[in-house]
Amino acid sequence: MKKVKLIMAVVFAALMFGGVNAQTPKNVEIEIKVSSQCSMCKETIEKTLAFEKGVTKSNVDLDKDVVVVTYKPGKTTPEKIRTAISKAGYDADDVPADAKAYTNLPDCCKKPADRESDHSGHDH
Repeated sequence: MKKVKLIMAVVFAALMFGGVNAQTPKNVEIEIKVSSQCSMCKETIEKTLAFEKGVTKSNVDLDKDVVVVTYKPGKTTPEKIRTAISKAGYDADDVPADAKAYTNLPDCCKKPADRESDHSGHDH
């Protein structure tokens, strides 16, 4: 009888915890429009997101000016990810770049209208 109760308790616990895990996807992928300009931007944004809690992967596509981010929804949110990108000095969808961080970006990472000198030879 003790074995039956123990087995029932284990099955019940497995169903309870299994049900909770089944409701929350492990990883979610989102695409965020960013104001990236060059390979330095790509490196900066990806490095910033590597340190963001819950982000498991990011890849900036310079041709499309988007970053594809894979994250754990229980650990972070799209809003927190956009804020992290903004604090690095870049626009993230409708979240504008933090003004102070943007000012500190190298000229090649700034939007073309804001550049102080010609960087036409810089790789994109």
